[in-house]
Amino acid sequence: MCGRFNVVDSPEVKDFCKKLGVRLAKNPTQLDIAPGSKISIIRGNSAARQISEATWWLLLDTKSLKPNYRYASFNSRSDKLFVKNSISYRPFRESRCIIPGSAFIEGLGDKKTYHKIELETSAIAFGGLYKEHLNPITGEIIYSASIITLPPSSPEWQKIHPKSIPLMIDYSDDQLVNLWLDPDFKVVTQFQSLFAEMGNRPMKVTRIGKASQWNVVGDSFSILA
Repeated sequence: MCGRFNVVDSPEVKDFCKKLGVRLAKNPTQLDIAPGSKISIIRGNSAARQISEATWWLLLDTKSLKPNYRYASFNSRSDKLFVKNSISYRPFRESRCIIPGSAFIEGLGDKKTYHKIELETSAIAFGGLYKEHLNPITGEIIYSASIITLPPSSPEWQKIHPKSIPLMIDYSDDQLVNLWLDPDFKVVTQFQSLFAEMGNRPMKVTRIGKASQWNVVGDSFSILA
């Protein structure tokens, strides 16, 4: 994942909130969210589901509680979720979350070709992980989070971002959402099929100029990825 996404106050986001039984901020719009920014995460089982603010960077400095920039932990690779010593191994088993989005940016890797990606008929429910951190001064619990990324899902996607694609959960699937957000559900091998079934999602892709500006420079087209 290139490292930028947005959330727009739209009918699709309102539908997302309704289906998950949560309420975002009064004005949830964030037009250019970059790694290290504050984001909203949805966590907890169906009986205690809530929205919390988190830093989009899973690994924080233990003293400052700011992003530890020695490690790029705003994304968590799906293959690392099953490696015991990885940063994401424990959160994958204990603290999964959903991160709402409207669109995200991917780059081809040549530092000049970027695209904005949207799902054609819905908001985006990024599959994510989070960690809790105790502020030793205030006693406050703060959160950090990452978005899980998967290997490229199709030849079409290889032309958008050849390294990875973010995990996007079908939030109309109540059973899947409930299991994903339930911290007591530990049989994470069941999610391997989720990682393998990411294909055939209709996406609207738009060529942009600069990732941080989201400036459209080409026509939109549709792909399945």
